[in-house]
Amino acid sequence: MNFDVVYVNPVEKEAMAETGITDVKARLMEILREATANTWVRVAWAVVDMAREIMKAGAKKVAVLADDVFQAIGLDKVAIYVKGLLGLIEYPPRTYDIVIAVVATSEGVSKREIGRHRWANMRPMWNMPREGFKQLYEQLPGDKPDFDVIWRITGGNPKMLVELYRAGWNTEKVTSDLIISKNLKAFTASLSDGERQLLIKAIEDPDTLMTRDGIPLMNKLLEQNLITEIPERRDPWYWTGEPPPQKDPELGIGKDLAWQTPLHREAVRRVLGVPG
Repeated sequence: MNFDVVYVNPVEKEAMAETGITDVKARLMEILREATANTWVRVAWAVVDMAREIMKAGAKKVAVLADDVFQAIGLDKVAIYVKGLLGLIEYPPRTYDIVIAVVATSEGVSKREIGRHRWANMRPMWNMPREGFKQLYEQLPGDKPDFDVIWRITGGNPKMLVELYRAGWNTEKVTSDLIISKNLKAFTASLSDGERQLLIKAIEDPDTLMTRDGIPLMNKLLEQNLITEIPERRDPWYWTGEPPPQKDPELGIGKDLAWQTPLHREAVRRVLGVPG
């Protein structure tokens, strides 16, 4: 469809501009050369400016794709970033045919901030469906565990599949990395006795947190990106991709809440010392 495309993912430190506007490409390359772990925030914001420059140069079809930018810019800037993208559509520098702005995030707290405004249409996205995930799994070279095993421990999450592949299919290493990166020992140590008991119950059924007593702990787990809220509606048209099942205890999926992946649940289980 001949779109000019600008893409950024600060978490993976990736950015690109597929456009015939050479000045924009050159500017992006200059920013990337200077980018450090602490300056990817600048790259995330620069993408919005680049899209505007592309439109000024005469592009009629523009797509801005931003993946996991909220972790880089901070949750307090979420609404401003979305508003900036909306500005490309509502207040363009010149006339256009189509402008698409898609922002994907893997954490759930930002959803509440965006939902306070009417600046975006939010659609949930679940992990990959089993058949599509199997096709991705089969593309990975070398010996690997049985697909059913990988499906049960990842729940169809492609990022976890990549992590397992990089770790030589060592689930112990991936689980330990989650414990460290999420600082789970300190997190669980900070919980009250009542919260620990609620968390133990949530390992088997995350929906147990959807109660008056459980919601404070639910919010903490959402902030840690350990669980995610699931809209009760499972209509295919409402979801980007295939919706999750109504409930799947093996994968940690409830009606209202789900563990990010079975590996996230296993990391919490291990820190709590709960038998598997």
